[in-house]
Amino acid sequence: MDTPTDNGTSKRVVLLVVTIAVFVFPFMGSAVNIALPTIGKELALDAVTLGWIATAYFLSSAALLVPLGRIADIYGRKKIFTCGIVIFTLSSLFSGMANSATMLISWRVFQGVGGAMLAGTAAALLTTVFPANERGKVLGIYVAAAYIGLSLGPVLGGVLTERLGWRSIFFLGALLGLAVIGVVLWKLKGEWTGAKGEKFDFAGSVIYILGLVALVYGFTLLPAMSGVGLIIGGIIGLSAFVRWEMRTRSPVLDVNLFRNSKAFTLSNLAALINYSATFAITFLMSLYLQYLKGFNPGSAGLILVAMPAMQAIFSPLAGRLSDRIEPRLIASAGMALTTIGLIIFIFLNEATPLGLIIGNLLLIGFGFALFVSPNTNAVMSSAPNTAYGVASAMLATMQQVGMVLSMGIAMLMFTLYIGRVQITPEYYPLFQQSIKTAFIIFAILCFGGIFASLARGKVR
Repeated sequence: MDTPTDNGTSKRVVLLVVTIAVFVFPFMGSAVNIALPTIGKELALDAVTLGWIATAYFLSSAALLVPLGRIADIYGRKKIFTCGIVIFTLSSLFSGMANSATMLISWRVFQGVGGAMLAGTAAALLTTVFPANERGKVLGIYVAAAYIGLSLGPVLGGVLTERLGWRSIFFLGALLGLAVIGVVLWKLKGEWTGAKGEKFDFAGSVIYILGLVALVYGFTLLPAMSGVGLIIGGIIGLSAFVRWEMRTRSPVLDVNLFRNSKAFTLSNLAALINYSATFAITFLMSLYLQYLKGFNPGSAGLILVAMPAMQAIFSPLAGRLSDRIEPRLIASAGMALTTIGLIIFIFLNEATPLGLIIGNLLLIGFGFALFVSPNTNAVMSSAPNTAYGVASAMLATMQQVGMVLSMGIAMLMFTLYIGRVQITPEYYPLFQQSIKTAFIIFAILCFGGIFASLARGKVR
């Protein structure tokens, strides 16, 4: 595995740099989730604003992933990757210094910009460097690194919040980012491009960004009429984007990737559905464990580690299996297990035994592990090598949009059941009802996703 690449950098160094970066980013996300009740108390934030601290990053990241993936294909994947980790590091530092919700949410937006640069290039770098017969294995390691970050986030985040305050989470993120920058400058030599010399479609990128932001932001404003208006505007904008991309010579997103490959299209759709149905689980369970069950941040973090720990353990195995068995079969089985776990969480209440909660988190984590690595392998293997950056960015966009929609569903439930108030004991029954309704919606989504996953056909 440690053979040199075309420009002299060993494949193992590329894998090392990418896995460190994809560890840092989800670590920050899950660590901040566990600190949200503490942040809300210190800054006097309502439930909906708390949700925006988590959502702001994913919205900015989702909007920029595809344009930045295209820029990486044209100008160099290493350049964009390096810029991403620098922006992420600086925004982590300034997030830790924020003294208001506005400042914190603003810096989380910049974290999303850095994250888009990382997520839009990470899988592309690995797919460029490793041959087809090794991709499932290395993409499994890549996914495992992300879930190790997710696993350690709640534990370290909980401990840091209790001992040093929530700001220490962001300062730790800045230190980890500095470590990645050091490895990149020291070890990662050369550059990789897939579409060198082609033009960047600036007009198409602007239409895409505005359309996607309007659509996703509008969803978070529901049931207000302004939300409906933005969703309609977003759909019109994205439709105009597709028409523009079909006519332009150097599209930011080659629509033919979807028209010519059923596997590429349905694998991306399956990713969108899966993340829409699952991402808010950690957010909702963090609040549930601390509000309804009375756990402190550290204890809640230890409980929540069950789900990403299973993802980290089994993702490499699922990735290797997808090199031998059709990815759609493994991924669809994973989505079915996740659906069962979501159905069980519909019946959560204050008396639910802790053993059942942990067992169900393990089940969902195992299902998610079976889905993500094979699905990533299916997407990247169905794209031509000139479009690895865009394919990687498209998959990451589906994941990020799914995350925003998942958080949007959770915040919509808070808006409908609780309103813009702090979650205090008199609102606990309404809070519990909002969680129940959210899990019903997630279970229905995930059940539908099984069929999208099965319908993609054979990748090889």
